[in-house]
Amino acid sequence: MGTLLTPARMEALQGRVERIVERLKPWSWLWPPLAFAAGLGSFFLVDRQQWLGAALALGLLLAWLLLLSESLIGRWLSHRGHPTLPKGVTAFIAQMIHQETLFFTLPFILVTTVWNSGQALFALLVMGMAVWSIIDPLYYKLAGRWRSLYFMFHAQCVFLVLLVILPIMVHLTTGQSLLLALVLTVLVALPSFWHLLKKRSPARWLGFFALTVTLAYGAWLGRVWVPPASLWMTSTALSPAFDTQQRTPQGSLTLTPEAIRNNGLYVYTAIRAPRGLSETIYHAWHHNGEAMDTVALAINGGREQGYRAWSHKQNFPEDPSGEWRVDIMTDGGQRLGLIRFTVSEDANAATVADGTIRPSGLSALNLRRFVPGNGASPDDAQATE
Repeated sequence: MGTLLTPARMEALQGRVERIVERLKPWSWLWPPLAFAAGLGSFFLVDRQQWLGAALALGLLLAWLLLLSESLIGRWLSHRGHPTLPKGVTAFIAQMIHQETLFFTLPFILVTTVWNSGQALFALLVMGMAVWSIIDPLYYKLAGRWRSLYFMFHAQCVFLVLLVILPIMVHLTTGQSLLLALVLTVLVALPSFWHLLKKRSPARWLGFFALTVTLAYGAWLGRVWVPPASLWMTSTALSPAFDTQQRTPQGSLTLTPEAIRNNGLYVYTAIRAPRGLSETIYHAWHHNGEAMDTVALAINGGREQGYRAWSHKQNFPEDPSGEWRVDIMTDGGQRLGLIRFTVSEDANAATVADGTIRPSGLSALNLRRFVPGNGASPDDAQATE
């Protein structure tokens, strides 16, 4: 081994790597748009490009190991008289992987974000990180001066890719995927706090443990702001009746107190999910901000237009007047969307539940008409409260 890794050979290898990196750098600007296009293609053809998510996760793992071992490898080479790692090569490789991760996952985040909720802050954070990764002075300043923030930047990339690929590749529910992604992200972020243990003492160990617990607890509390990157709502409707054979809302009703007590109300939602994924979603009914009822609905992925699920509420309070909201939630507490309606004695102020199926989110743009469909599934879910 010693004769194989001679100083001359190591120096020649270093020079070759540096030349390759220098040739790639002028073309590095192509990487983000290509990554975004790959992410967009994977979103529309998500069942056909699982390998890309797996390769991305593996690349992040290797980049993490490289970041952790960079200084150790450098000292090992220097101790044996070999030239150290090429300057900036590690940061360049990590930057390419970070750009690929951020721009690959960005379409999933943008489409599944409920923009009138706290999820918008998370989406803006991801967009900010993506922009940061392509501005070399900012990125390399972060990599060179603030190593703790750099490791946390990498940990966030790990969180994003796990959030996207786990439901697709291993068919974990969004709740299971979120929990596993949070645990692994905390573990990846721990090197950010290793500087606390340079002088080992009970107080240092206690501080390290306290920071770990705080980070884990903060991540768990923040889960409600994280969009379910593999699920999104494609359409919604309100109606006084429902055709279970055709699986479509029917009829029209002005939502006055008497009318809604006598007829009840159907809430219809279509949820897009990856093929093979079984998920439980919830219709959570609220009246004037107060939680009323929660209805569980089991859905299965694979239907191009979204898995149709509906709940029927008949048990309304004596005075149902006011503002109503139905939150569509995942089992892990992530919001898929919401539906608002008003019940009022004044017919002009009351909402009309006319059974019209309205596209939601990206479906309103009808971009999927450009993509060959996988066929529709007849399965649907229903529940009555």
